[in-house]
Amino acid sequence: MAATEREVLLGLQRALSEEQFQTFKYLLEEQLPLSRLQAASRPELCSMLLQHFPGRALHVAAAVLRRLPRHDLVLQYRLPGADGAAADDPGEDATTDPSGCGEDPLGRGGGRRGLGRGPRPPLTSPWVPSGAGRLLSERDLLRVAQLLGHEWQEVGVLCLGLQRCRLEQIRENNPHRAALCSFEMLREWRRREGAAATAPRLSDCLRPAQLDPEVFALLQQL
Repeated sequence: MAATEREVLLGLQRALSEEQFQTFKYLLEEQLPLSRLQAASRPELCSMLLQHFPGRALHVAAAVLRRLPRHDLVLQYRLPGADGAAADDPGEDATTDPSGCGEDPLGRGGGRRGLGRGPRPPLTSPWVPSGAGRLLSERDLLRVAQLLGHEWQEVGVLCLGLQRCRLEQIRENNPHRAALCSFEMLREWRRREGAAATAPRLSDCLRPAQLDPEVFALLQQL
């Protein structure tokens, strides 16, 4: 007998590491009540998805899993879009609407902002110099953030030129979640850089820091 929607959602949550589970909840922050999200267990989060996104919970889960990125779970559980090119294209926005109706899987209309602040310029933006690389997406930033480690505040101040008070605020909002703090810090940097927020630019900024070589290897691929 085919698994129910609730069973699939629970299987997905159990397949995530604790840090990935916390990141999953973080990426849902604008769509579900934060007060309930922070303390939600895996079964409770499944119930919240079913309650807030009736008939679309698996679409929502698939969109968030692509942001983690956990494309393997999208394919393993045959989630919406698993057979499409989006699951294999690292450059595609994870919140593309599979129905083509102008609303992304998280329920946001085309005119509302997503996880970032304000609309993102197209990859062919005329403000990006030729050969400078494409703008970094939120998925790109999350992948980099997961490699920065616990020294993210020093990186933010010394390499990215961010205000320490802002970084402290990020840390207070995401206690004991280094990857999420790093992600929010990189989003802050991207907002400041605007059209110049490309992989080569970020790599140049991070170069003075003694970071894991995987960080620069990843940025070279983006």
